[in-house]
Amino acid sequence: MPFRFALTLMLWLVAAFPAIAQAPAAEPSLDQRIDAWFRPISDAVSGVIFHTVRVGGTDAAPVTFPLILGWLILAGLVFTLYFRFINVTGFVHGFRLLRGKYAEPGSPGEVSHFQALTSAVSGTVGLGNIAGVAVALSIGGAGATFWMILAGLLGMSTKFVECTLGVKYRIQNADGTVSGGPMYYLSRGIAEQYPRLKGLGLVLAGVFAVCVVLGAVGSGAMFQANQAFAQFHAVTGGDAGPLEGRGWLFGIGIAVLTGAVSLGGISRIGRVTAGLVPGMAVLYVVGCLVVIGANLGQVPAAFGAIIDGAFTAEGVQGGVLGALIQGFRRAAFSNEAGLGSAAIAHSAVRTREPVTEGFVALWEPFIDTVVICTMTALVIIISGELAALQGSAVGGTAQGVQLTSQAFATVSSWFPYVLTVVVFLFAYSTMITWAYYGAKAAGYLTGESRAVQVLFNLVFMVMAVIGSTVSLGSLIDFADSLLFIMAIPNLIGVYLLMPVVKRDLASYLSRLKSGEIKPAAARAG
Repeated sequence: MPFRFALTLMLWLVAAFPAIAQAPAAEPSLDQRIDAWFRPISDAVSGVIFHTVRVGGTDAAPVTFPLILGWLILAGLVFTLYFRFINVTGFVHGFRLLRGKYAEPGSPGEVSHFQALTSAVSGTVGLGNIAGVAVALSIGGAGATFWMILAGLLGMSTKFVECTLGVKYRIQNADGTVSGGPMYYLSRGIAEQYPRLKGLGLVLAGVFAVCVVLGAVGSGAMFQANQAFAQFHAVTGGDAGPLEGRGWLFGIGIAVLTGAVSLGGISRIGRVTAGLVPGMAVLYVVGCLVVIGANLGQVPAAFGAIIDGAFTAEGVQGGVLGALIQGFRRAAFSNEAGLGSAAIAHSAVRTREPVTEGFVALWEPFIDTVVICTMTALVIIISGELAALQGSAVGGTAQGVQLTSQAFATVSSWFPYVLTVVVFLFAYSTMITWAYYGAKAAGYLTGESRAVQVLFNLVFMVMAVIGSTVSLGSLIDFADSLLFIMAIPNLIGVYLLMPVVKRDLASYLSRLKSGEIKPAAARAG
């Protein structure tokens, strides 16, 4: 019944759009009027959240640094040092946990370590891995790749702390489902460790949850559906193609596919992403390797350009400084380390040891940034598209996807179609995970109401249809701002609670070393 109701709602919305599309050219469209009304609000919020300070460059071409980016990168550095390079020392143990070596049947939770990871990765691996990297390289040059990798490595430490806390302070609902994430460690964790700050924790949790709900609708539904349709529209002939004027049809399709998974909760999402995420990642990486293989002779020069561009004073915009900022920015925007969103998915894992999911979460920024973003960068550099990128006006995701598509086309004229499939899968996987994030945040705000969570999923589906049909740039900018507001309450709480994680980590490693924590095979024997 929920599917039938959602489909009826979407069809009703679709029926209303022809009247909008047939409006006289002199009259602004509905989305233009909404955009004009909402733009001042969006610009004001974005201006605060993405406030920048000048750190170099010239008056004609200043190099600016977003303060929110500094907030995220500082956290990665602090956690890396505080936990003694857990991003390196815990990496192998995380892989063993992923393989199920220490799985304990009967542990509380809904999904395996592997399913929790793939659910979280599906939310971070998106169009930014394809388009955003192209934009970063067009501004920061090849050297941005080096700093992007470094930022990804630092982000691993942030994810370790966030996801450990997510599991530690999660709650078990009456129906057997699990609810966790920053909403719970901000409210429950701070109240437990700092009773006098209980009120602060509740405020931080509330702000975080509201931002998740609104950000999920804007960036998770509308933006992803809009950009996926834009790529399909482009490869099928553009304005002269069969999809011209039929964005609503594409929107209905991707909305129904999303609802079919997200309405089943994290258990269904985990099962789907366990197959989808490895498949789409392998497809994309293989496509990148084909491009790299076709230009094998350029590989040494490409790595030379990455290293030289990362440390030379002369460069694209600001030299080493511009490369550093763009690389760090792409990594932070891509893997979401510090935003706290991934901890919502990781909290559903089946385990009695919260720290184990912290180890598993180390792999998330590694896959998202160190592997997939780096592969995109190498393809653009090696294919020769970097020269075309530098100095060009790359204004956003649509242009970034097109430029990456051109790099794929250097191998074969049909190869961009492979990228189109990947773009759809990346967008779809992001949508199903963010639908879950938004539903859990809505549930937190309404006392774990199951009806509200279902209603949110239906609204999410409707907004995906709208996102495929109209262009509401100011709404998307506002939604992006909300996502990064999440980093402020989240990291305040993580800083307060990181001593708790350190004690739990010491206890876990001690018991692991003494043999108290045994592999699954040893327990079975």
